[in-house]
Amino acid sequence: MNITIDSHSGFCWGVVRTVVIAEESLKQFEKVYVLGHIIHNPKEIQRLEDKGLETISAEDFPRIADEARILGILPKVLIRAHGEPPETYRKALELGIEIIDATCPVVTKLQERVRKFHDQGYQIVIFGKKDHAEVLGVRGVCNDQCIVVLTVEDALSSVNLDSKTVLFSQTTMDRPTFVLIKEVLQARIKDLIVDTMEGIATEFHAKDTICGQVSGREDMLRKYASDHDCILFVAGKASSNGKVLYDVCKEVNSRTYFIEDISEIQSDWFNGLNSIGITGATSTPQWYMNHVKEHLSKFAGHISSN
Repeated sequence: MNITIDSHSGFCWGVVRTVVIAEESLKQFEKVYVLGHIIHNPKEIQRLEDKGLETISAEDFPRIADEARILGILPKVLIRAHGEPPETYRKALELGIEIIDATCPVVTKLQERVRKFHDQGYQIVIFGKKDHAEVLGVRGVCNDQCIVVLTVEDALSSVNLDSKTVLFSQTTMDRPTFVLIKEVLQARIKDLIVDTMEGIATEFHAKDTICGQVSGREDMLRKYASDHDCILFVAGKASSNGKVLYDVCKEVNSRTYFIEDISEIQSDWFNGLNSIGITGATSTPQWYMNHVKEHLSKFAGHISSN
């Protein structure tokens, strides 16, 4: 049986950057904390925690500040790739906590654009998951004065069609749905005059802020999925881009299975097949996909080829 790993899978550059910053910080400082799970992959989280990285929440800030004060050290808190709202930075400054900022530059750019349009009085619409870490950070830069939508129906029921509006996207969402929402809103908002006496024109802008390393993989992933009899999609269950990319595989190859751990693999998935492809989210570490391949290779001879 032929078992391969997708050569285009593995960490995106934003995740690579965050993990490198974490590893370098752990070598440099006595104690390093990370605010929330560093990425949405439990295997990589465990690997870094084994090196000494401690996952905390913002509610832990007073505790770690007190502990550091007793030890006579400056507490170091890493901001993960998803980013954080301004309030987090203010709270850290007040408590004497040093921030190691590993926010993905793509997310930073999204926050800057949202802040800019909010300051100009635009209605902010964000295609994304309301409580996702990245979206919480984006909501923070506009004082939560925004509308978060997941579907076209959400947009039509919650967006004020008489306001000048800008549509953004969480960086890990799917582009086809973003385009649908954009088209529906654009047809209803573009160039409407709402108050000629005041000279105010309603305008609509759509900013495609979906990460290119998520959307750019889709065509390659479709080909990879179609070239194999079966696909094992390896990702953390909390990964947003994992869900998007898994769906891409599933559309092309019905024998696509989502796993977070090798214990979930069932041998009867592969009966009668000649090739298995292994791929994953942009937060799936290469070392764990290699581990999955090694695991499959061990019992490949016991899988029926009939």
